[in-house]
Amino acid sequence: METKLPRLGIFVCECGGNISNVVDVTAVVEAARNWKGVVTAKHNTYLCSKPAQEMIIDAIKKDNLDRILVASCTPRMHLVTFQSVLERAGLNPYMLEFVNIREQCSWSHGPKLSEEATKKAITLIKGSYERSRELEPLETISEKGSREILIIGGGIAGITAALELGYLGFKVHLVERKPSIGGNMAKLTKVFPTLDCAQCILTPRMAEIGRNPNVNLLTYAEVQEASGRPGNFNVKIFMKPRGVNVEKCKSCSICAKVCPVTVPDKFNEGLSQRKAAYIEFPQAVPSAYVIDFNTCTKCGKCEQLCPSKAINLEDKGKTIDLNVGAILMATGYELYDAHKLENYGYDVYKDVITMMDLERLTSASGPTSGYVKRADGSDVRRMAIVLCAGSRDKNHISYCSRICCMYALKQAFVLKKMLGIDVYIYYTDIRATGKGYEELYWRDQEAGVVFVRGKVAEVWKNRNGKLVVLAEDTSTGNVAEKEFDLVALATPMVPPAGLKELAEKMKLSLGEDGFIQEKHPKLDPVDSLITGVFACGCALSPKDVRDTVSDALGAAAKASLFLKDEYITTSPEKAYVIRELCDSCGVCVQTCPSNAITIQKGKARINPFMCTGCGACIPVCPTEAIEFKNSTTKQIIAHLEGVLSGKEPDEIRIIAFVEKNVGYTGMDFLGLDRVNYPENIRIVPVPSTAILGLKHLLYAFSFGADGILIIEGQQDIDEMFTKKRMIEMGRSLAEFGIKGMRVRYSYVPLPVYKKAADLFIRFTERIKKFGPLPAEKRDAIKQKIHNEQRKPEK
Repeated sequence: METKLPRLGIFVCECGGNISNVVDVTAVVEAARNWKGVVTAKHNTYLCSKPAQEMIIDAIKKDNLDRILVASCTPRMHLVTFQSVLERAGLNPYMLEFVNIREQCSWSHGPKLSEEATKKAITLIKGSYERSRELEPLETISEKGSREILIIGGGIAGITAALELGYLGFKVHLVERKPSIGGNMAKLTKVFPTLDCAQCILTPRMAEIGRNPNVNLLTYAEVQEASGRPGNFNVKIFMKPRGVNVEKCKSCSICAKVCPVTVPDKFNEGLSQRKAAYIEFPQAVPSAYVIDFNTCTKCGKCEQLCPSKAINLEDKGKTIDLNVGAILMATGYELYDAHKLENYGYDVYKDVITMMDLERLTSASGPTSGYVKRADGSDVRRMAIVLCAGSRDKNHISYCSRICCMYALKQAFVLKKMLGIDVYIYYTDIRATGKGYEELYWRDQEAGVVFVRGKVAEVWKNRNGKLVVLAEDTSTGNVAEKEFDLVALATPMVPPAGLKELAEKMKLSLGEDGFIQEKHPKLDPVDSLITGVFACGCALSPKDVRDTVSDALGAAAKASLFLKDEYITTSPEKAYVIRELCDSCGVCVQTCPSNAITIQKGKARINPFMCTGCGACIPVCPTEAIEFKNSTTKQIIAHLEGVLSGKEPDEIRIIAFVEKNVGYTGMDFLGLDRVNYPENIRIVPVPSTAILGLKHLLYAFSFGADGILIIEGQQDIDEMFTKKRMIEMGRSLAEFGIKGMRVRYSYVPLPVYKKAADLFIRFTERIKKFGPLPAEKRDAIKQKIHNEQRKPEK
């Protein structure tokens, strides 16, 4: 039977100059027109625009195209856009091949028009062209999913998202690790720029949580384990021993009154004392006391005298199992440890405090009932606020914490206008970017707040008992010392303690700054890199209340959209079994990290909903009975043949197999940062590096690769599979006389993505020293492939 020749349309985007300023797109299109099966090849200024999309649809219908190749930006941005174009034209969306020639070509090899970048773009497109010839129509798979949603974090972000989803009819489980919801906002006095009462905004919403029948509030609780898949996540929640029955407690405070143990009050930043039996703050939700078992002596007085019999000093906590369809991360922030700022004298001088300490001092419910006093109880007449205390500093926190300027302006206005304290603000730049923000800056100036542009070098106490601030005023060039009664440090927001461990349990990627990495900063700002897991507020980066609430509303909308139907769909891009080749040896069952494979009726069977798509089962199958939809062995080999085509005899080319989720995102970030690396590198994305076997490496060398890099971004794949397998593959390659130094494996998680550029540069230098792989070794590999190649009908 004669095989039908594919009819392919190739469309190259100029991206408004982002691509065409570096890559000669006309030359690219002219080259593509000569390839077999290419019916049409065009370039356009913006392929993502509506007219260009209509052009593609018209071409599909007019030229009877059965597959499309788009060469543009990262698929992380527009893969779904162009899959939708194919669907509208009546084509299966998986008949689309997407080539990244912006982040991984023009942005990495610019900024000027480059012959080498153009040549690389042509080979990248040729790789996808060859791969497109092996494409097959695929259909999404559906299963019934849970309609319940887990929200981790009970600050303003978690509260907002929980209420929004609760009102939409979803069952919401709101988990907060502290005894009460409210988060850091509960500690604030006022919010900028309007100077509204923070409690007046927050506490009604907290009360709503307690009343909403769709919200299951789980305070003093933490995520213990997480497993499952999008639409059906299984999460174990550990309810820490509270010692008080929330339902029975009447908040009468008798337990606190009789408790003999006194400890520093963390809610008040250690500026006051509390008992071992305590309630976090007056408006706490749930309005119930808690026993601090770390300090409780179990004297039994509280248990004996509790009128509601709500206290149990033998409480051991309990575990709750949840099945949820989606998860929202609203884990918030904490402040950078001011103890690390030794030159500012924090914890050396009691009158050097943090801005959160100052929040509690100005609060009517704080340790001083709203009166700002020195540690010795004397009045504060003049104080300094030091901005960028640890932020924008490569020795501490490199990023701008974003909100520090504004909360300093807010506090300065309150201190000056309402309490009559003279305030000096030492700043690097005042960043007042928001509605009403600049106006608050003007109000501070009009009120008489003094602004000194300069970085504070040191703070010490003189013989008069005053704090002395040494700083250079960069507007005048003078170095000056000034005496103050109180100094407040504006330390930056950082990820909360425990986020890294929680992210590991959830298999979430963190960014370079330690916060949760969003899928795309512009188009998917509240999606994580895991389908069905969303993030909002300061879980993503430092944000003010307004942006945090906006994030929470967005994350709630995305979660509700994800669970809009009773059935959850999953991508068909998973491993599958070729039944006629399977001999039920069970090796794949032992290999699968998600227990997705079972033996049924003498054949292996893969549950596509449990399969995480790592592909680790594929290279270990002795009969080659397992393949991966949309990343079949044929497709990967075809891709390699294309990107290595047209190689000159003395030219060096390096294949970089990159895991296409976390690792690929890191490669995109290099382009976004305009980090240049050698044009020799040809990135070939794979579902995970666990899918790779000796066969893939041999084919790469046979087609012309002189070196191979393998980059994994997921820690579990690194530890369980690739790291070990690379040792075995290295031994096998040695049999062909291939030096182990021609292959390198590296684990590159997102926080250190910039490491990849250095890796590309150093590896290229190494391979250039070795020179091209000798022809006789390449021929030996080709002969090996020819002799041992199996060609089952798949």
